Amino acid sequence: MKRLLELIGPLPFLALAILAMGLAVGVAAAVFSALAPLAQTGAAWSHYAVLGIVFAVSYFAYGLSLLVIAPAINFLLGGRLQPYRGSAVTLAALRWYVHCTMTLVVRYSFLEFVTPSPFSQMYYRLMGMTIGRGVTLNSTAIADPSLIELGDGATIGGSANILAHYAQGGFLVIAPVRIGAGATIGMRAVIMGGVEVGAKAKVLANSFVLPNTKIPDGESWAGIPAQKIVLPKREEPTALPESAMGTATPRPGAVA
Repeated sequence: MKRLLELIGPLPFLALAILAMGLAVGVAAAVFSALAPLAQTGAAWSHYAVLGIVFAVSYFAYGLSLLVIAPAINFLLGGRLQPYRGSAVTLAALRWYVHCTMTLVVRYSFLEFVTPSPFSQMYYRLMGMTIGRGVTLNSTAIADPSLIELGDGATIGGSANILAHYAQGGFLVIAPVRIGAGATIGMRAVIMGGVEVGAKAKVLANSFVLPNTKIPDGESWAGIPAQKIVLPKREEPTALPESAMGTATPRPGAVA
């Protein structure tokens, strides 16, 4: 069986990507057919401008429908991932490949246009991600969303990578990732499988958090690999210094 899986390689998953994209393109084609006659009305000079707008609307019809079609296919073929450690070339890993395919096809063909927005969060929820209230999710570099949990008020910075998997000792390891309430993941930071970030903790920009790292509540981590750091506390002045307080000259006739 392993030899057979190695021979067929990515072909079944390419077929799944074609299926998802093809269904979404069908929606776009229907929208284009309905709106294209509008380009034939009005002055001749406006023909190409209207046609271009129709093309753009059709593309967004493709993308928005793909946000629903891809999770539906993922659900029908396995749904949520489960923690796993074993060979990457086995029947037990097939669900992960399906999940990856339905994530990547959306990410690379449309998702950037609607991130951050309620549309991207809707898509990730449909893929199984747990997203709390008031979450800011400003990244599409998300893998294995069904094993990722974002607590209330968490912030994921631009292009931050969150992956609930890694390779170790020749095995594929799939492990859940939990980002606590109010935690912040900086721009382009990398969070690997098995990581837990505590409530109100911070992972600074461009940091790399190794697999299975546990970051306690309220701590700040940075670096490659990420380690605990102590950020200087910001002192809030209780009153303006005297040097900043000028003396006002009374205007003639002013009443004290």
